[in-house]
Amino acid sequence: MKTETLEFDTAGGASSAYLAMPDEISEDTKAVVLIHEWWGLADHIKDIAGRYADEGFICVAPDLYRGKVTKDKEEAAQLMKNLKSEDGLDTIKNAIAKVREKHELEHFGITGYCMGGTFAFQAICHLEGGIKAAAVFYGDIPDEDTLKNLKGPVLFISGKKDEWINPGKVGGLEKIAERDMLPIESVKYEADHAFFNNTRKEVYDEEAAKDAWAKVLAFFNENL
Repeated sequence: MKTETLEFDTAGGASSAYLAMPDEISEDTKAVVLIHEWWGLADHIKDIAGRYADEGFICVAPDLYRGKVTKDKEEAAQLMKNLKSEDGLDTIKNAIAKVREKHELEHFGITGYCMGGTFAFQAICHLEGGIKAAAVFYGDIPDEDTLKNLKGPVLFISGKKDEWINPGKVGGLEKIAERDMLPIESVKYEADHAFFNNTRKEVYDEEAAKDAWAKVLAFFNENL
């Protein structure tokens, strides 16, 4: 596995992304954009990027906070509050453009956790050019008008014990997807919010995380 830092400009200022890739890259290598949680581009996210590289994907993790990382919930909440949706989406768009330019890739999947899941879902609805599929982990659900702009299949992963992206919200998404025949698959676990984060022992669910990881890899291999 190889890693590097990509630097690029956005409308809101300079930013960067963490890139992890397999040692051998071919024209068949697939790319995934990984959006971080409200903590920022933490080591946990870089670890996930490395796991994608170990599975043969190029993985780019844009830094939506431009260098700020925290372990404090109050600070994380403030960082997320201060991040405008347009700025986050523009950072994602420019990170994709940089990877496309450097590695001549055309098709990308996108995934994210918590806040990152929210941005991943927004990105596959709003961004033009290249995002073909999204695996959303317990991110906020776009409104119905936004969902009408969906540009590819979505694997939506949630926990039944989640009080934020709760079963009611997920059920609403499932009803809209069925009614409007949207390509959204919902997968639910007996787990809490952030169950994939193995650095947070109070919520981590190993069995659910392993199963979700296998489903996401299969999803991206099928749709990219």
